[in-house]
Parts: sequence; C-alpha cells; structure tokens
Amino acid sequence: MRLKAVLFDMDGTLLDSAPDFIAITQAMRAARGLPPLADKVIRDQVSGGARAMVSCAFDEAPDSPAFEALRQEFLERYQEHCAVLTRPFDGIEDLLSDIEQARLLWGVATNKPLRYAEPIMQRLKLAERSAVLVCPDHVEQSKPAPDMLLLACQQMGVKPEEVLFIGDDARDIESGRAAGCRTAAVTYGYIHPEDNPRNWGADVVVDHPQELRAVLDRAICSC
Repeated sequence: MRLKAVLFDMDGTLLDSAPDFIAITQAMRAARGLPPLADKVIRDQVSGGARAMVSCAFDEAPDSPAFEALRQEFLERYQEHCAVLTRPFDGIEDLLSDIEQARLLWGVATNKPLRYAEPIMQRLKLAERSAVLVCPDHVEQSKPAPDMLLLACQQMGVKPEEVLFIGDDARDIESGRAAGCRTAAVTYGYIHPEDNPRNWGADVVVDHPQELRAVLDRAICSC
C-alpha cells in the first residue's frame, strides 16, 4: 500500500535534544561544586529520561532521599531550557522538505510530555508544518503501546499501514508494529551502548537521515 504519512519519534530521531540535557546536567553539577562529566556519559542516558540522567549524574538511586528533589530541579530547569540548543539532526530538514514536496503528511509521536514537546516544536518553527503532535497527555498508554500511533493516524485521516514510523528506541518499533505501521529504526539517535537497533524487528534500519530518503522513495511507489 502506498505511503501517505510519516511519523517521527522526537528525541533522538527528529531532534537532537541531548545538548540541552547535557547543559542542564552540567549546570546542576557545577552548582553543587561537582566537576563536569564527559558529555557522552550523559548522552548515553538520554533514552532513559530524567530519571536515568539524574541517577547517572549524581550517583543517586531513584529510591534515595535526595533523588526526587534532584529530578524535580532537573525538570524545572528543562522547562526553561528545552529548546535552547536542541536542533534537528543533520539531514532532517532536507528530509522534511522532501516529505512535504511529495505531499505526504508528517507528524510526531513522542513520550515527551506536551508541556515540553509543544514549545520545542513552536520554537523550532516545526509546529505549523507538522500535521500532528501526539504526547502521553493525549492517550491512556504511551509507547510501547500502540495508542499514540493509532491516534495520530486517526487525526491525519490515514490507515496505519499507510504510515512509516521512525524511532531510535525498541519501544518505538514495538509501538509501530503493534499499531500496524511500517517501521524504521535509526542508529544515529540515543542508543544505549549495550543495545542494537538491528535486533528490534524494524522493517528497515538506517544510519543517517539521508538514508531515509531512499526508504521513502520505495514506500511512495510501493516498490
């Protein structure tokens, strides 16, 4: 069936948000007189969210007395700093232009809460271009459940099998497959060092956004 829409996960797929997470973490460490961490140490934890980054940066277990205060400070700082250094990955702008020129719809399905995702899309001038933005706020179950993708398909007026969902986490691929979408896993995102996107069961695995252009060409012509 011919492709009609493309959905992206946000962090690690559409956008490189790690620089903002790194800046916040390093600022929190500096405020406590701690030396900076290697940026890669923080980047490797991005897929695990605020809990993983805080736990790693401050060597605090989630059940420790100090953990929740650190997590809340992290989230408060991120609310103010969520789109300062965040940018589309190299090649994404060209890919979006190709999608739009092909008259395909595109949107975002992310586990990032709406209070962060929406201002990021607005500040990067992507909100007016995307057909949908689906966050955990909109569904009963977030990824890896299929709810987000099914809602996005409904809002775009397309069938799941007419959609390519692109993500950088096993949860993305599981969600896409459960919804009945075609799936693409990317290796350029926030992949834990011990993980391997080629083991997630995606229809295709790519190493750079430019490779997605060939994937789209094949899907558009159903060849």
